[in-house]
Amino acid sequence: MGMGNSFETITVLQYRLKAAQEELAAFQSGEKYIRMEKQHLTQVRALERRIAKLEAAVAKEHSHAITIRNQWFEIFEQLQKECDRMVAEALKLIHPVFKIYRPQKISNSREKTGRKPGGQPGHRGHCRKKLPPTREIYLPAPEEVLHDPDFKKTSKTITKQKIDISVEVHVTEYHADVYYNSKTGERIHAPFPQGVIDDVNYGGNLRAFLFLLNNDCCTSIDKSRRFLSDLTDGKINISKGMINNLCRSFAKKTESQRKEIFCDMLLSPVMHTDCTNARVNGESSYVFVCAVPDGGVLYFARDKKGHDGIKGTVVEDYQGTMVHDHDVTFYKYGTGHQECLAHVLRYLKDSMDNEKDRTWNRQMHSLIQEMIHYRNGLSESEEPDPQTVSEFEERYKTILSIAGDEYDYEPPGKYYRDGYNLYKRMKTYKKDHLLFLHNKNVPATNNEAERLLRKYKRKQAQAVSFRSPSSIDHLCKCMSMLVLMRRKEQTNLFREISEIFA
Repeated sequence: MGMGNSFETITVLQYRLKAAQEELAAFQSGEKYIRMEKQHLTQVRALERRIAKLEAAVAKEHSHAITIRNQWFEIFEQLQKECDRMVAEALKLIHPVFKIYRPQKISNSREKTGRKPGGQPGHRGHCRKKLPPTREIYLPAPEEVLHDPDFKKTSKTITKQKIDISVEVHVTEYHADVYYNSKTGERIHAPFPQGVIDDVNYGGNLRAFLFLLNNDCCTSIDKSRRFLSDLTDGKINISKGMINNLCRSFAKKTESQRKEIFCDMLLSPVMHTDCTNARVNGESSYVFVCAVPDGGVLYFARDKKGHDGIKGTVVEDYQGTMVHDHDVTFYKYGTGHQECLAHVLRYLKDSMDNEKDRTWNRQMHSLIQEMIHYRNGLSESEEPDPQTVSEFEERYKTILSIAGDEYDYEPPGKYYRDGYNLYKRMKTYKKDHLLFLHNKNVPATNNEAERLLRKYKRKQAQAVSFRSPSSIDHLCKCMSMLVLMRRKEQTNLFREISEIFA
């Protein structure tokens, strides 16, 4: 009985040994690998067919969603037209006196100069500059010269250039032989260069081109794709996801530089700041900008305004003088404040248009312009004259007293109180309106921040609404770097960004 069991055990072990030997031989010969590869390819093809079906289903649902959205847009447009019609009819029924007291649209502070548009007399023109030629063509002599011996060649030669560009597609294909270890079954190949990961990879020049086209030139992703395809005769067709990911990739690669700029801005004695509305999935969001004169610039995307929005920005820990519009939130930060007088001039002009019987607004408008011109006329080494500054402050107080008397005699109307509110604000924040007269490093306006926010507004006009908070956050980080790079002297923005993407 014991011998029978031993015989069966030995037989089983022999069969197992034989099977193991066969499997080992299959591995050594490569047959096992070929079978596994075939199975893998079969599974891959099955998955590809499934992916194709799912993509078709997604495309169908997307098309259906677009149809529904267009229908909703048509319904909304009809409702809007009906609402406008009803409002117009209601306004006709209102007493005409309402039109007399209805405030006029706020105007900017610019005044017509009477000059014709275009270059003014004395303006130096910008002519086209010649470039080193890549090809020279010598034109033959005219027919008149060949047939008339009286024509003699002079030492003078007229040269004219025709400058053009062309786009060439450069494809570098890397080949790496695969080596197989007959004992271990290991397969290795030479390492590919940095950035060569997938079967098809795009170089730094192409990435920089699409990145600048989409983020600096504010061209939509679809237009960028079509333009590149047309430019290369259809050879290069980039996906939307790839172009969209460029912003995130650039923001990640430049993170350390922005941290250094953040720390440097905290040490600046003066800083501009402002905030504007944004749209994320149709909901309100905000973009803050912080900028130091001739220095660093940082954009911040936030879900909220006020103190919650300031958290994490340079404003939160800043200890210098801040230049901003009249946002009381900013007064909780920094050690000094200068309100933007460009906005004040605009509000005064609005008061002049809607309160024609009052005199204080015109006097204050002229005074602020005079103070700004005085300050701008000072040389770099010249300090403001204390007596002149004192006279400006006294005139400022006098005009505010006139405003108080005028509003006491004739209180503000029911339909327009912006002028009165401006008078109260200028009286309360007098020091913050005139700080630029005492500190030469403080500008009178917040135009620096206004110009920087216009860059974002152009992008928003192209994008309309961002899909996620991360999208607008990446855009703000990229815009910060683009502004900083352009401020560098003798810099090639395309080359710098190409090296970052390389």
